[in-house]
Amino acid sequence: MSEIYRLYAVSHSLFAGRARSYLIKQRIPFKELSSGHESFKHEILPLGKKPTIPTLATPDGLVVRDGAEIIEHFERGSGYQNHPSTPKQNIVSLLFDVIGAEGLLRAAMHYRWNFPETNLDFLTEHFMHVQRDKPGKEEKCERMMDRMRHVAQLWGVNETTMPVVEAHYCDLLDALQAHFSTLPYLLGGKPCIGDYGMIAPLFAHLGRDPYPLKLMQDRAIKVYRWVERMNRPDQDAPEFFYATDEWLADDEVPDTLLNVLKVVSEDFVPETLAQAEVINAWLANNAPEPGAPAERMLAPARFELRGQTIEGVSAPYRFYLLQRVQDAVDALSGEKREAVLEMLVHCGMRSVVDARLNRRIRFHDNEEVWI
Repeated sequence: MSEIYRLYAVSHSLFAGRARSYLIKQRIPFKELSSGHESFKHEILPLGKKPTIPTLATPDGLVVRDGAEIIEHFERGSGYQNHPSTPKQNIVSLLFDVIGAEGLLRAAMHYRWNFPETNLDFLTEHFMHVQRDKPGKEEKCERMMDRMRHVAQLWGVNETTMPVVEAHYCDLLDALQAHFSTLPYLLGGKPCIGDYGMIAPLFAHLGRDPYPLKLMQDRAIKVYRWVERMNRPDQDAPEFFYATDEWLADDEVPDTLLNVLKVVSEDFVPETLAQAEVINAWLANNAPEPGAPAERMLAPARFELRGQTIEGVSAPYRFYLLQRVQDAVDALSGEKREAVLEMLVHCGMRSVVDARLNRRIRFHDNEEVWI
């Protein structure tokens, strides 16, 4: 039996970046293995249910699939040390977790796949390492890359929508740059759950692939420093001379972070509302049995971003993560609830509290299923 954890992932995976960063920051000893490793097929898949990454194998033989669940596996055992205990900070942290995992996928896919003159050699090198060293490796690599290019299109990135997707992402970079000029992490001197959600797209795709990496370094160097910081075990904040190693006191959520949420809300809110409508219609028409798998992609939903119509797939997983935000709000009452709702109104995010599916989703036996 191994004495350390095994993380099955690949360096260029968006979702793997979330789990990897958490393991690094928590100083949890682990060895990273490619999903192309023989042990993934023969030892992990029978227990992990689906051939997805990241997947964690624990020293005692447990297999945990999905980045969010890997983090919660450790959080449950450590007293939720990365979940703020105060209401506003906790809601914001959970909200950024959803935004990172789902809300930035369009920009991440666009900047990865629509700049082949800069990115292609880099990506080919990395996708080749996912394949087992057997005949036909190159052909399998090309087929996998073609599938991922198609996924980028499913999120509504095309020649018509590219300009608005890029403009919105650059505004997000500017808002994050302003925030990380004042604090090392989202809520202060240490990461919260929201930091781990955001590192998923902002590392593997947007902070590592050649074209978006240069954009980030040129336009938002403070954001790039945060990306570096999230992949190092120490605080790594020497430029913040007086930084504490705690979250901000008195449940403070700084204006710079609320400004980030205002930018994000422009597409995240209308897309979430549109997806909820489409998925609820699908639920009414299909009535999946309790325990049936909740697939990651359903029919497309249309929404408006800065006057441009975007059509992208609907994702039940977005609402699985959003349930955590909604449940946390529902658990509040009185002045605490009013303060949280006022904050969400201020940053344009109030509507997501009510953007609910007619069926809940839970994680059971290593997959998301309908309740």
